[in-house]
Amino acid sequence: MNQKVFVTGNANKLKEVRAILSEGSHPIEVDSKSLDIDEIQGSTQEVAKAKCRRAAEIVNGPCITEDTALCFEALKGLPGPYIKYFLAEVGHEGLNNMLVGFQTKNAWALCTFAYCAGPGSEPILFEGRTDGKIVPARGPPNFGWDPVFEPDGTGLTYAEMPIEQKNKLSHRYKALEKLRVFLQQSS
Repeated sequence: MNQKVFVTGNANKLKEVRAILSEGSHPIEVDSKSLDIDEIQGSTQEVAKAKCRRAAEIVNGPCITEDTALCFEALKGLPGPYIKYFLAEVGHEGLNNMLVGFQTKNAWALCTFAYCAGPGSEPILFEGRTDGKIVPARGPPNFGWDPVFEPDGTGLTYAEMPIEQKNKLSHRYKALEKLRVFLQQSS
């Protein structure tokens, strides 16, 4: 098995990443390391590259990082990469309230995985996007903003879906598929 270090302190993300990367004929084993890395302000891509570059320096080797954005069409892509701070301050109801007065509740979930071969190497980005809309919270509130995001055509929020269903259509799955192909081809 091919083992990689995934820099995260989020047990739910680690579980999803392990489940998705362990699929197929060439499974990738993921070890995790929780690091406290300051996040820069900028675009999703700038944030992801800076975080992965710093993580590679700290672990002194190859690593994978992940950044997730929840982007509201009405707010021209905000809160974007800052969603975890918005969620912490205003909660699920507050995210909905941010769209009061706007005609569209359309949104997209964007996941960016970054892989860095080690200190001094430029991170490579792998993105996945799922379109949907922001809805009043439904389902268990145990994984970030999952209860308020309903992917197009599903009728369910991420929180209401069985993990197998979510893992086949989520923004994270789409980005991880690209990362998995890259890692398997480069090993």
